[in-house]
Amino acid sequence: MELPSGLGGFRNYGESAPSRVRALYRENHSRQTLAFVLDRKAQYLSLRRARMGVWEAMAQLESLVDESDPDLDLGQIHHAFQTAEALRAEGQPRWLVLTGLLHDLGKILCLFGEPQWAVVGDTFPVGCAFDPKVVHPDLFDENPDGSVAEYVAEHGIYAPHCGLDAIHFSWGHDEYLYHVLREHLPEEALDLIRYHSFYAGHAAGAYAHLLGPRDAERLERVRRFSAYDLYTKSASPVDVEALRPYYEDLVAAYLPGQLSW
Repeated sequence: MELPSGLGGFRNYGESAPSRVRALYRENHSRQTLAFVLDRKAQYLSLRRARMGVWEAMAQLESLVDESDPDLDLGQIHHAFQTAEALRAEGQPRWLVLTGLLHDLGKILCLFGEPQWAVVGDTFPVGCAFDPKVVHPDLFDENPDGSVAEYVAEHGIYAPHCGLDAIHFSWGHDEYLYHVLREHLPEEALDLIRYHSFYAGHAAGAYAHLLGPRDAERLERVRRFSAYDLYTKSASPVDVEALRPYYEDLVAAYLPGQLSW
């Protein structure tokens, strides 16, 4: 599946988008500062919040509707299975099908009391100038980092071409899930999980001055994955119980029964 230009009618953040979407991005863009991101990393990346298996975590997505998504009003568990099933139908490798199933599982941050503006939505570097290719760039005007001279410079706190892995991105489900799964999945899968919400980079080419030697190739793989993330969205719920036996075997092939969250 290839990602067409113009995003095919998806990711419409204009006047026809639900009002909840811009409201979420107003909070996100005004509150995602470098200090906030470092604080959340310190709170969560020790992975001491809970011990649970994938299916217990997946159940938390049953009723979670992503307020940043202008395209889908179903619980996120249906989006997870829609993405995985599209990959499976095209005969993609098993690790990639599994990645499709798991890629948004970090949204269980909401279970720990995090507001959606700190969990969902597009991600972007903090600690440097905000790029106008990030969705709703006008809403960055209220971000306190805009008054810090170092943070509004093009490179900010980063060295030129420092590479994706050296960048602090706005806090959310991508970075969190990457750390939960980093000991268990292939590097390619972890890249898809960690950077799939970085649309400004993989879909619009922003922040090229921060990319390292291998990052263009990595983001191209993320861009291709985003076709399954986007274009499999459907208002029709998935029969989760019918699909679960196949995915239970798939999960068990890669992941332990319990994970640290």
